[in-house]
Amino acid sequence: MIDRDIIKITLNLVIVYIIGGIILAGVYAKTAPIIFRNNENAKKEALKALMPEADEIKKAGDWTIHEKQAEYYVAKKGNDVTGYVIQSFGKGYSSYINTLIAVDKNFRVLKISILSHAETPGLGDEIMSDTFQNEFKGKDHDHLKVLKTETTEFVQAISGATISSRAVTEDAVKNGVGELMKIFGSGKPDEPARTEGGSSHGTN
Repeated sequence: MIDRDIIKITLNLVIVYIIGGIILAGVYAKTAPIIFRNNENAKKEALKALMPEADEIKKAGDWTIHEKQAEYYVAKKGNDVTGYVIQSFGKGYSSYINTLIAVDKNFRVLKISILSHAETPGLGDEIMSDTFQNEFKGKDHDHLKVLKTETTEFVQAISGATISSRAVTEDAVKNGVGELMKIFGSGKPDEPARTEGGSSHGTN
């Protein structure tokens, strides 16, 4: 093969890569806003499902966990606050588990909703089951702990998926509830209360 042929092949490859890059950039530019809107719509639907009795669920601020930006909300019925919702992330076996947590005014968990994850099919993905998620109802901050044995006081680990169970319970949910307690002033004497709409930064 002569040098001229090598140069020709190289130029053709460069042109193909450039065209491919332009096409991918165009596809991303068109699909990114759609994906964003779909994610936002899914979040709104999840918020309403978490607090169906609320007339309004309004964003009150932002916080960070695992270097990820998350949001928290105040739920109201009329002029009365009925509870709070916070988005949180737990570091699982193979993914960060994006979770919404709804609590009442006493910071007891009402319900959780997992927005996204990439945990192991058949094991870690059991965090999506009603059986697991229903265990959180009524739990306060001190009882958000995973046990491998049968329990109703705490949260029972999913068999074969303790890491995923702890990522949701002791990382995402417990840190999220703790952050709400700090923000809205409840039961954490070592932390100052903050007003609605304030922002905070959670710890991993």
